[in-house]
Amino acid sequence: MSTIESDMLGYEERGTVGGKGGAAGSSRKAAQKNWSPPDAETQRKLNRLIKDIGTAMLTTVGPDGSLRSRPMVTQTAGLENGELWFFTADDSGKVAEIEAEHEVNLAYAEPKEQRYVSLSGTAALKRDPARARRLWNSEVKAWFPGGPEDPHLALLRVRVHTAEYWDAPSGKMASLIALAKSTLTGESAGEVGEHEKVMLSR
Repeated sequence: MSTIESDMLGYEERGTVGGKGGAAGSSRKAAQKNWSPPDAETQRKLNRLIKDIGTAMLTTVGPDGSLRSRPMVTQTAGLENGELWFFTADDSGKVAEIEAEHEVNLAYAEPKEQRYVSLSGTAALKRDPARARRLWNSEVKAWFPGGPEDPHLALLRVRVHTAEYWDAPSGKMASLIALAKSTLTGESAGEVGEHEKVMLSR
């Protein structure tokens, strides 16, 4: 029987091992793309949209090709040079999945303010004691009692290469009605806010 416990950033099986089939090869090719961080204006825009949300849903690809999502607490105020950082246990299921397929998605949502952001990128497990100490906070200690030097503590870095966001105007009720109509009928929601897709890879 599997032991289900929290790794601080989402409930999942610990110690599971992902397959290393054909997906790994395609992931490695994706990870080798030329990548550069977004320009300062784009980064400020994305950080404004995800600020104060804190928790994102991280989606990874399982060994059988299925998609799996779990909540992750962002450990930085936003993107830093096009990257987002998270704490994780090095024996969590998502780590095995990411080692086999680096492509992931992060989804941030703030329904009250109608801010929705989808970030796609490549994830990698990192051992960076200096950064771990800089990002360390009291909430993390509950899951890693050994502190920043805990043997199972690792950092998950996501380099964002595509961002898509929906940012609604102040007329929230009108926007909600329009969005509901679009969902029910499949018709365009019209001017419900700003929607843009930004390609960050070059």
